[in-house]
Amino acid sequence: MSIIQALLLGVLQGITEFLPVSSSGHLAIAENLFKINTSGGLLFETFLHLGTTLAVIIIYRKDFVNLITAFIRMVIDIIGNIRIFFADRKNGGSEPYNKIIDTAYKKFVVLIIVTCIPTAIIGLILSNVIEKASETLFVPGVCLLITAIILLLSERAPEGTKKVKKTGYKDALLIGVAQGFAAFPGISRSGTTITAGLMLGLDRSFAVKYSLLASLPAILGANLLELRHLGDAAGSAGAGAYICGFIAAAVVGYIFIRLVINLVKSNKFKYFAYYCAAVGIVCLIVYFVRG
Repeated sequence: MSIIQALLLGVLQGITEFLPVSSSGHLAIAENLFKINTSGGLLFETFLHLGTTLAVIIIYRKDFVNLITAFIRMVIDIIGNIRIFFADRKNGGSEPYNKIIDTAYKKFVVLIIVTCIPTAIIGLILSNVIEKASETLFVPGVCLLITAIILLLSERAPEGTKKVKKTGYKDALLIGVAQGFAAFPGISRSGTTITAGLMLGLDRSFAVKYSLLASLPAILGANLLELRHLGDAAGSAGAGAYICGFIAAAVVGYIFIRLVINLVKSNKFKYFAYYCAAVGIVCLIVYFVRG
């Protein structure tokens, strides 16, 4: 893989990661059509995702810092409660326990954790299937058609009002399931999770924020699993290609996050549904013509 190819894939990732058109599907299509050998497979794609993850952190840096702070405070409170438990058993006392979830950001942390559980389970079970699915145009084509249907459903979602306090753990679980299956190339992660949030009654702006912030642990987790192969893959593809792809994805992703926020507010996902349907059909035609 050349530097130019890595840059092109990075730009493609930055554009399609946040637009509801499936970044993994477009990467698979580009790699198939132009015969690009990333020499790293899933690793290179997760490396590009790391670039767009950086863009999310920069856009939502205040929320990101508050979530990290809330998580640390929760860990401290849990450790404190364990100490109180054993101290009470030893001394016969009745010291009051610390309340674990006493702020909106602490609840937001728990919601994201709940979302990540089904995502991680689905990802681990289907990881081999997902990686092989990128090797043909058939699967991305079918999945893009599924994305089109999902986006059309978002148009029918009632105007929601739920933010952190009113969002339930069941809502978080269902969004996590949607995020897990969105790992298939052609199923848009942002489109699927935002649509799930809208159908569950989330406020439109919060649905976007939730979708993007909830993706961070899943993407970082995938990178932790795949980075063990970084030495071999980067050596064969060139470390420079990985770095260039990462930077391109981060810069372009930053620009397109703003666009998606405005699109969700204006309820214009249907246009991307038509686009996904058209690209999906073209992929299937090319697949069958090639044999």
